[in-house]
Amino acid sequence: MISDKVRNILNEQINKEFYSAYLYLAMSAYFDEIGLYGFSNWTKVQAREEVDHGMILFDYLIDRNTKVELMSIDTPDSEFTSPMQVFEKILSHEISVTESINRVAALSDDECDLATRNFINWYIAEQVEEEAAVRDVITKLGMFGDEKASLYLLDREFKERDYRAHSYK
Repeated sequence: MISDKVRNILNEQINKEFYSAYLYLAMSAYFDEIGLYGFSNWTKVQAREEVDHGMILFDYLIDRNTKVELMSIDTPDSEFTSPMQVFEKILSHEISVTESINRVAALSDDECDLATRNFINWYIAEQVEEEAAVRDVITKLGMFGDEKASLYLLDREFKERDYRAHSYK
């Protein structure tokens, strides 16, 4: 059986994952507004992945015969100034999600909930990939600055990013 503490922290994590989707959609809208449709695609794909992450947690709680408690989702930032600023915000956000996932892992250990501890390992590995992908974009943006030709090439590259459903099982 899952403890109340673990159930609560997993429900909070569901909320954080869905908030992440909202944040990425706000960023996508910004990129659409400034005509960087590939960047918009990159963040839309990311939003869909975040929904997947929330749903994997949702399904896990159902599988563990534990109550899912959906919470209000905060309104995300929607004021952005540049692609670099957006990706710096993304990195900061992903680092906070990593910290949150680490708290779930630590609580699972404390509560001797080995099933949840094993389950959350997928998220730990996923966060390593998330942060690395964002750092890669920041590195590229840092090399090129706001040079329009470089932004155009990155935008073209990001248009090719495809959504692949995430699944734990």
